[in-house]
Amino acid sequence: MKRILLSLAAAALVAGAAGAVFWSAGASAAPPSTFVLLDGSRQSTEDLKGKVTLVNFWATSCVTCVAEMPRIVSTYDKYKAQGYDTLAVAMSYDPPSYVVHFTETRKLPFKVAIDNTGAVAKAWGDVQLTPTTYVVDKQGTIVKRYVGEPDFAELHKLIEKLLAA
Repeated sequence: MKRILLSLAAAALVAGAAGAVFWSAGASAAPPSTFVLLDGSRQSTEDLKGKVTLVNFWATSCVTCVAEMPRIVSTYDKYKAQGYDTLAVAMSYDPPSYVVHFTETRKLPFKVAIDNTGAVAKAWGDVQLTPTTYVVDKQGTIVKRYVGEPDFAELHKLIEKLLAA
């Protein structure tokens, strides 16, 4: 009995420590993922390296996502010439035709991917709430996670700091 309790305590400690590392404000490597873009091409997490990248999990049915998209576009336009990129990842439940229509009618200037299987959202911390946005530095490390609309003034300061590094 004592052995079982010790095993359970050790497992709980390891699980708690792993969760604390992932959910803390500390940085962690962006998870290995393959993004399928609307044009059928693929991009991997490795391809994010070398630029500061905003990875935004969103859905066309998400009111906040739709409302924040013009600010995500303007942020992209403001910093793209300095080594900044954006990747919008549509959730698995979002009909692909809706995502394509939204992307075309809003003339989104950055890459848009569809997470058909939900594997990408799962790899990035089991994303279920939209919008969920990650800021990834030039080395491929997640430095910030926003659930809900980001504070764009704070986001811009972070992007500028990361671009200067």
